[in-house]
Amino acid sequence: MHGKELKVDVVVYGGTPAGVMAALAAARMGHKVALLDTHAHFGGMAASGLGKSDIEKRAYIGGCFTEFTNGVLAYYQRKYGCQSTEVQSCKEGYYYEPHVAETVFESMIAQEQGIESFKRHRLTNAQVDGGAITAITVLDMESDIEGIIHGQIFIDAGYEGDLYAAAGAEFRLGRESRDKYDESLAGYIYYDYENGAMLPGSTGAADDGLPAWTYRLFLSMTDEKAVPLVQPPKDYTRSVYTPYFDDLEAGLLSAPKVMHAARGYYPDHFDTLVRALSVTPMAGGKADVNINPRPLAFPFPEENKGYLEGNWDTRMSIEEKHRNLCLGLLWFLQHDEEVPVAHRSMARQFNLPVDEFQDNGHFPWQLYIREARRLKGCYTITQHDVSTTSGSIEPMQHEDVIAMGEFPIDSFPVHKKQVGDSVVLEGYLGMLGHLTKPYAIPYRAMVPIEVDGLIVPGALSASHVAYSSVRMEPTWMALGYAAGMAAHEAIKSNCPPRAVPVDSLRDNLRQHGQVVDTPVHV
Repeated sequence: MHGKELKVDVVVYGGTPAGVMAALAAARMGHKVALLDTHAHFGGMAASGLGKSDIEKRAYIGGCFTEFTNGVLAYYQRKYGCQSTEVQSCKEGYYYEPHVAETVFESMIAQEQGIESFKRHRLTNAQVDGGAITAITVLDMESDIEGIIHGQIFIDAGYEGDLYAAAGAEFRLGRESRDKYDESLAGYIYYDYENGAMLPGSTGAADDGLPAWTYRLFLSMTDEKAVPLVQPPKDYTRSVYTPYFDDLEAGLLSAPKVMHAARGYYPDHFDTLVRALSVTPMAGGKADVNINPRPLAFPFPEENKGYLEGNWDTRMSIEEKHRNLCLGLLWFLQHDEEVPVAHRSMARQFNLPVDEFQDNGHFPWQLYIREARRLKGCYTITQHDVSTTSGSIEPMQHEDVIAMGEFPIDSFPVHKKQVGDSVVLEGYLGMLGHLTKPYAIPYRAMVPIEVDGLIVPGALSASHVAYSSVRMEPTWMALGYAAGMAAHEAIKSNCPPRAVPVDSLRDNLRQHGQVVDTPVHV
């Protein structure tokens, strides 16, 4: 911004998929929009390694997400031909390479003249007058000059909830107790993901722990696109990874008890140390690579402490620690002499991709922040909304439904291995599809209890358990689009977001293809 002041209708902080869709919705309704992100790229996790769409029941996700997947499919068809292996690998646009996702997002943004983009800008202050947010101060990270953006409506689409925290909105951090919302999966918990059973040591107590963050690796499986590691990362400590040998011996790197499609199962890796990674082959001879949270050696829990309240330098230090842990694990699997030769050979098939993240050493630029702050909103989504554990298999009814959710409850471990742990790390709730049902998301969950002028599609109002289902990029895209449409309704009706005419909002979303009613056929 180079020190200037800017006035727009809608300010979207966070160039995540939710943020992109919020900006698109508002711009399509004729508004001037500012879209900001701290990174040099838009697209959040979808453009930074998370290459497969977290969807299990497609009928519940439509609208802007379908636009996105259609764009991905069209990209591969244009580049490789409709009958190509790449088109087959993209699975109708639901799987994509990071640079393809970013290209599609940028193309969608470019089609809307009302969007002004600001990359490498971070929030330094939020101005609140009369209980409503009216402006934000942002730092241009290239010029080191601050500027002010005034708006009528502000949308916090970030993973961290930084904007609403700066505006003084109340939020939750950590896990509620089991008693808070009568949630059986809440609080301090050991859950046997293989057998669906609660384990001893599960107290259900509240704490301030956050699920582990990682990076979502995206690796090349072909030599011509590979950038092999030639040395370990800074501060590499071999002993961090040697407990994986114990996991291998204990059978924790074996095949799952029940196989599910599209969950990162790569049979060649079963009963090898490479099972420390969850690998899904993708287009372009690459793989979406998650860090498997099931081994007790999983080194990432607790490494995110201090991030949210930390200054920028603190955050960068914690991000570097996570990056080095990821690269250290890859180095260990590929080069450690105690790792069996066959396992090392398997691991060396996966390398950094020469044609991805080229301005970041071919490594993803977005830290995978699975959960951070969670808004205290006018409605709190809980386990009872998203799960069958309360006895009902029908979605809870709301008059203000603006999106649907359907992904299994899935939360990464919260604590590192404790004395006596032999089955699972504390806090892991791994893909509980047998307990999760498709559910309706009410608009009220995006509206702060007190601060006006603000809508939150990202780190919205939900308990820890429920958030672990809501927090999927396709769902966030739908929520982002709903937020942009709600901003339009607020401006048109000259009312705060909490008072928008919900029927009009829902009608507009339907017209744009969004699923706001339970599908008849699933």
